[in-house]
Amino acid sequence: MKFLFDFFPVILFFAAYKLQGIYAATVVAIGASALQVAWMRWRHGRTERMHLVTLGLLLLFGGMTLALRDPTFVMWKPSIVNWLFALVFLGGHFIGDKPLVQRLMGHAVTAPAVVWRRLNLAWVTFFVVSGLVNLYVVYIGSGFYEAKEALIAASGVPEVDLAACAEQFSGSVLGLCEHAHAAESAWVDFKLFGMMGMTLVFVLGQAFYLARHIEPLPETQPVLPTGAEDAAQEADAGGR
Repeated sequence: MKFLFDFFPVILFFAAYKLQGIYAATVVAIGASALQVAWMRWRHGRTERMHLVTLGLLLLFGGMTLALRDPTFVMWKPSIVNWLFALVFLGGHFIGDKPLVQRLMGHAVTAPAVVWRRLNLAWVTFFVVSGLVNLYVVYIGSGFYEAKEALIAASGVPEVDLAACAEQFSGSVLGLCEHAHAAESAWVDFKLFGMMGMTLVFVLGQAFYLARHIEPLPETQPVLPTGAEDAAQEADAGGR
């Protein structure tokens, strides 16, 4: 359930994009992230750093996207978030007596110290790779950046709403606009399904890895009331 709650702004961003385009989706994502932080504060009396960082970067990069009418800024946000968390986990690997992942999960799972350190570095790697994959989709996989630049060069319009191509252009420029919109949509699909899928696969892999190395809790002998141990011994002797 928490997994879906963490992806709440992304899910609403996706839905708003399909209905109204990238700029409306950016506004919705900022509002959803603020609501997420407020809910945690009201319901649990605290806020999670991940939610605060996401909200702060959404305000920064989403605000730049809205002010400059350029989707590229909000597309960079997932990479920056992932790389910041990579730095946090990397710092937690060397600062303190336990790696960060052990501090987060050690109360529920007991495992050897070397396992925690490997898992912490795995999280660092995951966050770095996730950020790189996001930029790969933006610049190469979906071809959005190249398509956007081609549209700007052909139309001479730097601020384009790709959700309304038919209202702005015609002919070959309309084709360029539709191509850029399709590339933008491919990134939005990746942002929800691709990143959610990558996270789910990694978390499941972490669970399987931990399951192989979990240390059983030490067995404890039941504590008998005072005098009960002597009575048990006498009863045992009498039954022989």
